[in-house]
Amino acid sequence: MYVAITGATSGIGKELAYQYAKLRNNVILTGRREQELKSIQADLQKQYSIQAQIFKADLSVLSEVEAFYQFASPFEPEIVINNAGFGIVDYFIQAPLDRELNMIQTNIVALHVLTKRFLQSMKQGVILNVASIAGLLPTPKMAAYAATKAYVNHFSNALDYECKHTKPSVRVLSLCPGPVYTEFAQVAGVSMALKGISAETCAKVAIQGIKRKKRIIIPSLPMKLARFFTRFLPLSLSLSVSHSLQKKK
Repeated sequence: MYVAITGATSGIGKELAYQYAKLRNNVILTGRREQELKSIQADLQKQYSIQAQIFKADLSVLSEVEAFYQFASPFEPEIVINNAGFGIVDYFIQAPLDRELNMIQTNIVALHVLTKRFLQSMKQGVILNVASIAGLLPTPKMAAYAATKAYVNHFSNALDYECKHTKPSVRVLSLCPGPVYTEFAQVAGVSMALKGISAETCAKVAIQGIKRKKRIIIPSLPMKLARFFTRFLPLSLSLSVSHSLQKKK
């Protein structure tokens, strides 16, 4: 079986590649850093005797999104993980517009297109779209990022329900991690305000969630509790708490 993973050169995506390879699954990996892809490919094939296919792509460019699908689809992956994405931590009026648009292209457009393409062609399996706990409520100082992840979460949940009527052999799940020790904070230019979990822990929980076909996978107990209790808070208080946490980054 093949597992296709975007954003596979670091963090959660890279760890998912290793975890699935340990389980003797073949993988199809994409990312922007070709040398890192080649290094991961060689290491996975040497350690686990699996097939690792790689494709260099910048998923903020639509033509490269389509090219990755054309490369991956002949292998007929039964698990597709749309993990590529990044965030911006800043007040909206100060954040660079070109970087925000690049984030929207990566976090939403690429994920949307790949979900559409693979959902149409998959005979059976799971599409896991990586959202974020930030996508479950408005987040000041991460307004655009949280909005992209809200799109991912609501989009995935609705598609999963649709699949019961249109393609019952396929599920569309969402992963909603909180802080994870990856390159996310470095790319966003911040340090984390809350204690995070390792990419390895996040990946292992994600794989278990896929096996159990959980519609929303939240990898840590504190984030599960946060999701539960924010349901009962007034929006004004949720916004205030969220803003305070973002200012600490």
